Parts: sequence; C-alpha cells; structure tokens
Amino acid sequence: MTGIFEEVHLRLPHITLAGRLHGPEDGTPVIALHGWLDNASSFARLMPRLPGLRVLALDLAGHGLSEHRPAGGLYPHWEYARDVLQVADQLGWERFSLIGHSMGAIVAAQLAAAMPERVERLVLIEGVVPPESAPGHPAQRLGKALREQLAHGTRRKPFYASVDQAVRARSLSGLPVTESAARLLVERGLQPVEGGFTWRSDNRLTLTTPVRLERAQAMEMVLRIECPTLLMLAEAGLLAGLGDLLERLPFERVRLPGGHHLHLDDDAGADLVAACINRFFTPP
Repeated sequence: MTGIFEEVHLRLPHITLAGRLHGPEDGTPVIALHGWLDNASSFARLMPRLPGLRVLALDLAGHGLSEHRPAGGLYPHWEYARDVLQVADQLGWERFSLIGHSMGAIVAAQLAAAMPERVERLVLIEGVVPPESAPGHPAQRLGKALREQLAHGTRRKPFYASVDQAVRARSLSGLPVTESAARLLVERGLQPVEGGFTWRSDNRLTLTTPVRLERAQAMEMVLRIECPTLLMLAEAGLLAGLGDLLERLPFERVRLPGGHHLHLDDDAGADLVAACINRFFTPP
C-alpha cells in the first residue's frame, strides 16, 4: 500500500527541495523528515495510511531528488530546520506538525523546541537527540572533520552494476532494512552513471560532523518542547539503550515490534505506526 503521490519541487531562496505530497488539501498540514541517507520514500508505506493528514515528505537537502548544498557548504541540523520553515512558508502553513524518523526526528525535535509558535504536534520515530560524542575530545573531532573536508574531492561514491546490486547493498548497510524497503529508497536515491549506478545523495553527508551538541545540551533543548509529542520506539531499534534518558522526557511513548525502520520495512509495521499516529492526531 503506497498510494499515489504528487511530486513537488520547492524553490527556496538558497536551494530547491523535492518532495512527495499526499492527502486531502484540507487535511492537517504535516511535514515529514526522513533519516540520514534516506529520502522521501521513507514514508511511502506510511503516508497513505494517514487519511486525515496533508503530508509533505521532503527530500532533505543533499538527499533524494533535492539539490545539494553549494560548494563549501555542509549539512548541520540547524540548516535543515531553516529549510523546513521556508518550505512551510512557501506552502502557506503558519502552523504545522512534524513527523520525523531518526535524523529527521532529531531535526524535528530541535525545530519544535526552538520555534514553538510554528509547530502544532510532533511525532518522533526512532530519534530524539543526536548520538553522544566521546566526552572531552572536541578538538580531535574538529581536526578529523577538517582533514576529511580537505580530502573530499578525492572521495568517490560506491558504484553498482545493477539496481538489484544497489538494493542488496542498501538492505545490508549499517542501518539494515528489508529488501522491499531498500527498493523503495533506491528507486528515489539512485542515479545512472556510465556502466551502472550510484547514489544521488551528496558525498559530504558522510563526512564527520565538526561540532556536535553535548548530551546535556541536547536534553536541555528537547525538554523545552511545548507541543504534544509522541515518541515511537522500536523493540529492536537504536534507542533501546537510552531508557533512563527517555524516562526524563515528558512525551507520550509507544514501543512497537520491529527495527529502526519499522514504519517502512513492511505493511504490518506501517499499520502499527499509522494507527498510533492517527490516534495522536484525533481530538479526544
């Protein structure tokens, strides 16, 4: 069940972003943000199961069919947040809700905390705060990032002789997904090159982040979220070890069977996630 999507391209002052729009024109406005190195197809199974919502699933900058940042630019979370606000302005959405997965959930949480007047409701799927950096080593992190940036021009993207080879590679990556989920992501994330295929995504996305929020800073930020928030956790997901931290968050929490991409891996997972989201958006 993937439904029919309207492909959109949104020209912002600094970049053009692509996305998929689904749902009734008078539905509740929602912007959906995917995870690192994924794309708008991350929500292909979920969106048709949210009948009351008008959902724009964005390809974040550097991902999917969206443009890459200009030469010399990078991809900090706050730049994604600015992009989302400008997209909402272009759509005429003064207030809107956010659904985020993984990195997209981290961006969504930070945006909701920083701009409470803009965000109505917040759904976080398998993400809430950035991964914790090793304490006491900011200089080493910055040095590693700078060296990678200087050497960036010599790095090459992976090459695949066939689409099926790319699907297998994506399904067995560091954040594994089912083969059917990988095929959905690959259909939007792959581009032809001479003799085969490679990823559309910007190679700079794999560079070390120069500066990362400390855990205390990240927690202070999300604790300032004012809107109703639903945090969805997978039993075999990436947040299983954050029990004490999650207990401090004043969010509604739901734990569901599945892995990190539970909303995309199969129809059963999408059904469970959608049921929780639909209840969350239904007034009491």
